[in-house]
Amino acid sequence: MVYGENIEAALRAALGEPTFKQALFLSCDARYVAYGGARGGGKSHAVRAKATYLGYEHPGIRMLLVRRTFPELRENHTSRLLDAYERLPASIRPRYSDSDKVFLFPGGARLKLGYCDSEDDVRQYLGQEYDVLFIDEATQLSETQFRWLNACVRGAGPYPKRTYITCNPGGVGHAWVKRLFIDLDYRPGEDPADYAFIRARVWDNAPLFAGDAGYLKAMQALKKENLSEEERVRRAMDSADYVKQLKSLSPELKRAWLDGDWDVFSGQFFAEFSRDVHVCEPFEIPRGWRCSAALDYGLDMLAVLWFAVSPDGRAYCYRSLERRDMTVAMAAKAILSAGPEEVCEYIAPPDLWNRRQEAPLPARDEVREAFAPRKPRGDIEG
Repeated sequence: MVYGENIEAALRAALGEPTFKQALFLSCDARYVAYGGARGGGKSHAVRAKATYLGYEHPGIRMLLVRRTFPELRENHTSRLLDAYERLPASIRPRYSDSDKVFLFPGGARLKLGYCDSEDDVRQYLGQEYDVLFIDEATQLSETQFRWLNACVRGAGPYPKRTYITCNPGGVGHAWVKRLFIDLDYRPGEDPADYAFIRARVWDNAPLFAGDAGYLKAMQALKKENLSEEERVRRAMDSADYVKQLKSLSPELKRAWLDGDWDVFSGQFFAEFSRDVHVCEPFEIPRGWRCSAALDYGLDMLAVLWFAVSPDGRAYCYRSLERRDMTVAMAAKAILSAGPEEVCEYIAPPDLWNRRQEAPLPARDEVREAFAPRKPRGDIEG
């Protein structure tokens, strides 16, 4: 670090030793880094630590830390940074300007603290330039707010240009955060190599339970059992008051806030869907597996899912396609060119085969011509 090992030791004493997941966040150098999942994972602390280390590593760097509302900003960051910096030697302690809401580091680095409660609040950042942006609880902001704030990350300085966010499932920004960091569903101009996600779970943050009576009592009782320290800590966490509160929530909120499950949200058709259960690592489909495609067509949206069935009857969805504003002929071309594998059958709802669409010929004839000699499955409702 710029100020030497003694300063680094002082910072660790003031900020505390990072957990394993926090250390991953601190060392990640992707253009966009998301640290998210369960509540109580130590995400906000990681943001404060990262901003502090950058302030000492890069004299002159300009940083912006945003939370949705000013009261949240004050309670979660301003007051806690002031407390942490009080533990640093006065000669290297950042100075805080309450009028400007800025921490000024000894080497000239600046950490601006701001809020963005509404769409109009982004206008206060117009024309401002920062090297690094932190958004704490980014799912509380819309994608428009995120894009406007992220536009501030620019400048010709020699410092790294990065955006760090923390996030929990739910909130107005759930969809855009999930698309970028969970589903990895990138749009033109978005480079997959720029994005990194670190999953946070309450079990990763043992310091959270240091003063929890239920946790401490369980730790004492479990000393009598033949357990590793890691297993003892993990089991004692189940007795912590905070974990008990999370476990008492509705099944959906429990999965979102305790397990950090991004596939739980209001309106989800399959409420039982779990990424841990229903998603596997990608693999090459063996030759001989039967492949089929299920499609639903409309001018407003074409949706297609491809499935491969293993010899034991287990179906794997291995590809999806969504396109807007396509004629039947365009849709057929997109489907048939999606992959090289042989598709045994195409399954569609009966109305696609029977109802006239936008083309001069009935859609039924166009579809049959495109997918011949495959046969429609009239008994499939969707």
